Amino acid sequence: MFKHIMVPVDLAHEGRLDRALGVAADLAGHYGARVTYVGVTVPQPSSVAHTPQEFAEKLSRFAAVQGETRGVAAPASHPIVSHDPAVDLDKQLLAAAEELKADLIVMGSHIPRFLDLGSHGGHLASLSHHSVMLVRDEA
Repeated sequence: MFKHIMVPVDLAHEGRLDRALGVAADLAGHYGARVTYVGVTVPQPSSVAHTPQEFAEKLSRFAAVQGETRGVAAPASHPIVSHDPAVDLDKQLLAAAEELKADLIVMGSHIPRFLDLGSHGGHLASLSHHSVMLVRDEA
């Protein structure tokens, strides 16, 4: 059913991704799908990496660890450099899904709060022809 799963990850919040990462790995195993972990960074130094190259290396290591610990076969990574992720994130993830030819996007999501202005996952699902699965943390 699914052949290529794209998993957007925020390496600054790696600890909050466990459930979504587990779901993606389980689906990949069930369907024999490839998994690509996509991360977005800025060209300037950040709390995650000093350069885009360092970010790409960290994302690649993250993908390798997911492969080892969750049994994901041949995981890949796809770093994106954005000058303004707050504005461009949804468009950049959509472009990545197209470029990668992903047929499922699995992404973590928090339980909406009253003051939330919108969900990246919900917005991505409304713009995309890809299937999008939002995985909430356990309540």
